[in-house]
Amino acid sequence: MLRRCFLRSLAAAPAAGLVNVPLLLTREAFAQRGGMPQADPFKPTDEANSPMGVAKGIHPGRVVWVQDAKATSWDGTTGHWWDDANTDQKVVHGMTSKMVQDLTGRKNDKQAWDALFRSFNETHKFGNSGYRPGEKIAIKINCNQDRAPEWGAPQVMPAGGARGGGPPNAARGGGGDRGGAPPAGARGGGMPRGPLNGLPSPHAVVALITDLIEAGGVRGEDIILYDATGGRNVGQPIFTRIRANTNKQFQAVKFLVGTDFDEGGRLSATPDMANPVQFAKADLPAAYLSEQVNAAKYMINMALMRPHGMAGVTLIGKNHFGSVYFPNEGGGWSPRTLHNGIMRTQAVGSYNPLVELMGHKHLGGKTMLYMLDGLYSAEQNEGNVIKWASFNDHWASSLMMSQDPVAIDSVGIDVLRNEPNATQVRGNVDNYLHEAAQANKPPSGTVYNPDKTGVLASLGVHEHWNNATDKKYSRNLGRKQGIELIVAS
Repeated sequence: MLRRCFLRSLAAAPAAGLVNVPLLLTREAFAQRGGMPQADPFKPTDEANSPMGVAKGIHPGRVVWVQDAKATSWDGTTGHWWDDANTDQKVVHGMTSKMVQDLTGRKNDKQAWDALFRSFNETHKFGNSGYRPGEKIAIKINCNQDRAPEWGAPQVMPAGGARGGGPPNAARGGGGDRGGAPPAGARGGGMPRGPLNGLPSPHAVVALITDLIEAGGVRGEDIILYDATGGRNVGQPIFTRIRANTNKQFQAVKFLVGTDFDEGGRLSATPDMANPVQFAKADLPAAYLSEQVNAAKYMINMALMRPHGMAGVTLIGKNHFGSVYFPNEGGGWSPRTLHNGIMRTQAVGSYNPLVELMGHKHLGGKTMLYMLDGLYSAEQNEGNVIKWASFNDHWASSLMMSQDPVAIDSVGIDVLRNEPNATQVRGNVDNYLHEAAQANKPPSGTVYNPDKTGVLASLGVHEHWNNATDKKYSRNLGRKQGIELIVAS
């Protein structure tokens, strides 16, 4: 059955009494219903502390992980997890400050941001200079489930499904948070209450913007916050918190979104047809990015830390699914053309288009900083927020930061695979990291050259920690290669 036809049938399901049918099934789930076995829980094919690739950053391969239970206090029932009463903005600011200082080894945030800008410019042969007014910074956040005008409001599926990226999400009736909380997306017998799941934390976004402006000295007019996929929005909980600051710099921050939400102070993405993303696989057409993003000098990739029903995880590598435009197929501003290439059922040593997104000159090539938002991590991309058994049955309450995209995703995978409630971390979820770390000579034999300026070099360093108790990577063990993880709480 075609996906759009299946979704139309689900829209009529309540009339037939099928009130607990999930609204969206991944392609893998369709295959499973056809008799294919579900992917096994993820198990690395490489031995622990066996680094591959070339580490990046002021302190090569460094990843900072801050976890603070005081940041997140939602009881799972009252209001929403993103309400000010349920997330402590002051604590999140402190977590962000600690990350930038620990990542750079500087004594204060001003010095830390200057070090990050100078590190980027020196690495890219722009000289020993920091940020200069007029230089644009694009911040990519993951708004995959931000598909309604108002967070927490019931969503109505348009005829034939939503535009440009799949149907709106509805919370699962009859389900529940596997971490012990009540069903986060349903009340009153399982009726949909809107997107209570995989959304970016407004407080984490505000903390980043605030630190950039107040400590980094960045002008608000030089900042553009975006997710360009059609049907997605940078929602009111984020927009209004930034605009609530009366400082004119916060009033000048720009928001770039899918064309379905092109009012209310947001800009609509315009594709830049002069700078394609070329994929090595012959049956994948070229993708394009937005003119507004390509005009930026710097980028910050602020992804979510959560499992994913198709890819196994969605972290830094997959965040740019919200950046691509396919003019002739795939729904325009939509990543669906790339879905088959990132399936968790693919073997290690397989081609993966995430490598080309991570390495393209206008995406990974201009990224100065990588962050993972795991304050309220979700069960998976279409699931509810969950409490973590590995964190005393509390919310994940986590933020991560690195200058190395492969290293931060490697740590993110290790953290997620050792969380019992993150049940969708299955299959070969780190295949893209094997490919990215060795992009110049990947296990698949693919020639990764996404902007036709030359074959990609290693994009970063990949390895797995020694065990979930000690959480030691090679540099933590005194070696000169691999990842260094700094855990702070």
